[in-house]
Amino acid sequence: MTLTPTLPRLLHPAAWWVWGAGLAVAASRTTNPFLLLLLVAVAGAVVLERREVGASNAFVPFLLVGLFAIALRVVMVALLGGGVTGSTVLVRLPELPLPAWSGGLRLGGPVTLEGILAAAYDGMRLAAILACLGATNALASPRRLLRYVPATLYEVGTSVVVALTFAPQLVEDARRVRAARRLRGHTGRGLRELGRLAVPVLVGALERSLHLAASMESRGYGRAVRRSSRSARLGGALTILGLVGVVVGLYGMLDATSPVALGVPTLLVGLACAVAAVAVGARRDPRTRYRRDPWGLPEWCVVLCGAVPAVVLGVAGAQAWEGVNPQQVPAVVPAVPLGLVAAILVAALAAVTAPVPPLVAGLRARRVGA
Repeated sequence: MTLTPTLPRLLHPAAWWVWGAGLAVAASRTTNPFLLLLLVAVAGAVVLERREVGASNAFVPFLLVGLFAIALRVVMVALLGGGVTGSTVLVRLPELPLPAWSGGLRLGGPVTLEGILAAAYDGMRLAAILACLGATNALASPRRLLRYVPATLYEVGTSVVVALTFAPQLVEDARRVRAARRLRGHTGRGLRELGRLAVPVLVGALERSLHLAASMESRGYGRAVRRSSRSARLGGALTILGLVGVVVGLYGMLDATSPVALGVPTLLVGLACAVAAVAVGARRDPRTRYRRDPWGLPEWCVVLCGAVPAVVLGVAGAQAWEGVNPQQVPAVVPAVPLGLVAAILVAALAAVTAPVPPLVAGLRARRVGA
């Protein structure tokens, strides 16, 4: 089915999640701070352009968590050492001797520029991955994606959706409770104000969980699946074979001394068994879907926009292109490969190829009319 991107509609959630996964994979293959910042900027620009009005903006909370991860990584390296050691000493902290079994860790001592840069680069990589996931949460709610999860993985998918939506919802509850307190004249700050916010936020989260459980129970979620013993044995055997094949295949790919048959062939067989187990479970427990999201040309374009940076940076990381993982010893300004920059900018085309959300289109039309 081919649809023009000019018609206002919501893009298929799977397309947005493939796009976000591509950006996250690209971020995981580099430690260049300029490339990581560009990835975050691209994700934020697409969120600003294609996030539906009223949708939860999970990009900002995930970005704040990423900034905290960078700070924590730098502080831990400065206090405990480890990782990259260099000769440019920034400051010498009081050092406490540790036993030999501590594995090279230290408490205090010299803080080098090279070690801080290495820690900051690793932290920025994690922050960029979190920002990409947050952008995907803002563009396509995981609850919409849950409708397309196979029946075999529905319980796992439900757990993942709850995990992905809990932190953004908690931030929204805290923001709402704080605004309500300001309206009542409470403008305190610090730990005391945080303690007063904690109880209403936790109570609201608990009430929302109870309402969600009641609504899911009324719709038949959690029912016992009727299946024969033969199908259960077949699904279990395929699942076990798939997991063993994937584990052995990954080990064969990582271990250069293992036989060739234990690498890619075993991995492909394991993936085939896992797919077969999912198919058996889906056939055993069919589910109906109300008003399916269409999949057309805009979805393919968005998927392609997310796949390009993932493939290019994956190849660049495997072949050790210049500028992908900059050196820290000695500390130099990282190079900015124009080819990798162009590959990342391809992901920004999702803001053009994806259709405008309906509420955003209506809001823009009213602004033009005014």
